[in-house]
Amino acid sequence: MDRLSKVRRSAIMSRIRGRGNKQTELNIISLFRKSGIKGWRRHKTIHFVFGKLREGKASDGTKFKPQVRPDVLFPKLKVALFIDGCFWHGCPDCYRRPKSRIGFWRRKVTRNRERDRFQRLELKREGWRVMQIWEHEVAASPERCVRRIQKALQKKKT
Repeated sequence: MDRLSKVRRSAIMSRIRGRGNKQTELNIISLFRKSGIKGWRRHKTIHFVFGKLREGKASDGTKFKPQVRPDVLFPKLKVALFIDGCFWHGCPDCYRRPKSRIGFWRRKVTRNRERDRFQRLELKREGWRVMQIWEHEVAASPERCVRRIQKALQKKKT
């Protein structure tokens, strides 16, 4: 039993800001440096420019902000890279539902996936190429991930 009220606990938890898969991202960045890949930025916010204001909403009514912060961004080539954690983003290969608070976690992961879908669609509408790499792919074969990224960057140059 929590000694704080639900409202107070929520207020405290809302102030916690994470940086996602920090070690996985750092591994990819290290490989970028070794491979000579340049022109990237980490956690740079892109604000969506709506011609006609579109609002993103989750199935539970939660509104999505009209912005996105990809894990790695190549601004000149307009390539956005997301390195998604298998648990938080509901990887089809790795995700295992927790045994406690089943409803909470189902809603949480569903909302994350809906937000991801909305943000990536908006990026594509604004002319960005969007790439997604799962955490387990980086762990299994980081070099292969870097080759995929290099290939995407080459496509953008031509």
